[in-house]
Amino acid sequence: MIGRGAFLATLALVLAACAPLSPRACKGDAQAVTHDSLYFGTATPHSVVTSAEWLEFLRGIVTPRFPQGFTSWDGSGQWRSASGEILREGSHVVSIVHPDDEPSERAVLEIIDAYKSQFRQEAVLRLKTRACASF
Repeated sequence: MIGRGAFLATLALVLAACAPLSPRACKGDAQAVTHDSLYFGTATPHSVVTSAEWLEFLRGIVTPRFPQGFTSWDGSGQWRSASGEILREGSHVVSIVHPDDEPSERAVLEIIDAYKSQFRQEAVLRLKTRACASF
């Protein structure tokens, strides 16, 4: 059990890390961006998302929303479902670096919604961070 002081110090650090990154915080030619990592499970209620289905999802859903580019790779993971069961399954990860603006936010949410709907998924994990990037 951690003490109250340690807890408050940890909380302050976590909240400071969530603060928006101002363009002035980036050095040199770097610019403030948002980095989204999206984690997609492949188990469906009756099967798995095939490689062909995944490639079509990237081509038809992700690419039109982020034609400037993204990175995708395969993974293996586990998570606890809403029922409390621990599930292990193959996964796909998509990393997107984009401006911190409303059109990009909307595009990411559309990708998540499309995957959940198309492949009957309970969730898609989104890890959203602020970063400095040089292109």
